Amino acid sequence: MKRYLIFAAIGPLIGGLLLLFATTYLSGYWAHTNLMEVKKFFVVLFKSLQYSYLFGLLPALMMAAIDEIVCHIRRIGPAVRVVIVGVIGFVATAFMYGNRGADAGVLQFVLYGLVGLVPAMLSSWLAGKLCAPVTAEAKQAQA
Repeated sequence: MKRYLIFAAIGPLIGGLLLLFATTYLSGYWAHTNLMEVKKFFVVLFKSLQYSYLFGLLPALMMAAIDEIVCHIRRIGPAVRVVIVGVIGFVATAFMYGNRGADAGVLQFVLYGLVGLVPAMLSSWLAGKLCAPVTAEAKQAQA
């Protein structure tokens, strides 16, 4: 249960930040940056945070379910699990958002892919640190 809470708390927050950054970068917002524009960016981030959680909660919980499944495969270590979950997050968001808008190119594909990669890897790594799977040996030691 902790794993799902970690993914639900971190995924939409980081994903919303990166999605806003990717869209503003691709639109040319960061070409002439000053302190007021950075302030506007964070104002928009906090105003749109509720929508990030609204639309990002279900994908974050799906990534948590994938992480849970991969976690129970004994041959896969924690580092490989984080990479697997990150790659799935990258591919899912790159294909979902990557062909949006008039521009379609490698930069747009990679930026939108990072929107899924970073929160998935961060959440998976944190869940691995906080939610160690209970093995048969651990159950015997507790008894």
